[in-house]
Amino acid sequence: MEIHALVTGGASGIGRAIAQRLAQDGFHVHIVDRNGELLNEAVAQFQQEGLLAEGIELDLTNQEAVEATVASLPALRALVNNAGLFDEVGFFEAGPEDFRRMYEVNLVAVATLSRAVASRMEAGSKIVNIASRAYLGAKNHIHYVSSKAALVGYTRACAMELAPRSILVNAVAPGLIDTPLLRALAPERRSAQLALQPTGRAGRPDDIANAVSFLADPKMEFITGQVLFVDGGKSLGGSGA
Repeated sequence: MEIHALVTGGASGIGRAIAQRLAQDGFHVHIVDRNGELLNEAVAQFQQEGLLAEGIELDLTNQEAVEATVASLPALRALVNNAGLFDEVGFFEAGPEDFRRMYEVNLVAVATLSRAVASRMEAGSKIVNIASRAYLGAKNHIHYVSSKAALVGYTRACAMELAPRSILVNAVAPGLIDTPLLRALAPERRSAQLALQPTGRAGRPDDIANAVSFLADPKMEFITGQVLFVDGGKSLGGSGA
């Protein structure tokens, strides 16, 4: 019998690595993304590898479309809320619209999708939210930090709400990961970020995918409401940039 998973923001970067790993684990993966071109390319690659994958082009802030999409799918055994917004805004420049924009995608869309999916999940199913170690605090990202801190709080509350249904809810908090966003930084800034890493390097998207694979594994039955830091030890130093 097929087991189904859904990964948001799964057409590129960390989300793509997660979708690929879950498909390799035996899930039939439904990849949600707003970028239809990248989505089609990712699905084609996975299918060429013999993996079960299909794409869904969807705006996660459209509640009606989200609920209709979930209703059209088989019951999911794993949901990975990976899609999110990230940008830099200084403390005095961050206005109400910056916070609303972040919260709409990084929290409200997660809650909307999770509610729709969880209503049809079987006991033993998993929800994994992609947070960020930045929720501990970071400069020039106060709107983003706040939204990810809210997501961590949502994860813990959601775990308590869904425990009677035997649905486990956890979060993964990536640190510095080697993505196009990191590679786009000026060399001196990138070097400064790497110098703060206890391991001396950035993580890879596969490092996050491996963590999600563990938390979404059908055999994992007794971890819920937790935040797993995947940051090369950076969180050992407490909060910071």
